[in-house]
Amino acid sequence: QVQLVESGGGLGQAGGSLRLSCAASGLAFDTYTMGWFRQAPGKERELVAAIAGSGDITAYADSVKGRFTVSRDKAKNTVYLQMSSLKPEDTAVYYCAARYPSGSPLTSGLGYHYWGQGTQVSVSS
Repeated sequence: QVQLVESGGGLGQAGGSLRLSCAASGLAFDTYTMGWFRQAPGKERELVAAIAGSGDITAYADSVKGRFTVSRDKAKNTVYLQMSSLKPEDTAVYYCAARYPSGSPLTSGLGYHYWGQGTQVSVSS
């Protein structure tokens, strides 16, 4: 049974930092592309960042480029999202997701098979 468990959300201040973690189990972690999504109230879910199974290729939404960094630790079966220079508009529920490698580009939010339960990130101004 595949499980993705996020942690690290909470309240942050504008200009500050938070780090999200996603522990994966029940899948061949090195094989899967991992993505971080977010959904703010009244908005559609969007792909924030993605990292290939190899860990050497990443992609980011324009809104977070230069502020967020996605990484993965193969030994711990964990993917991270380091969020810096936070803005109030980063407030959302953040989800970790896993996708088996496909022909879709890393910037595509399509094809993710497994999802975590989500963790709330709230940024105050």
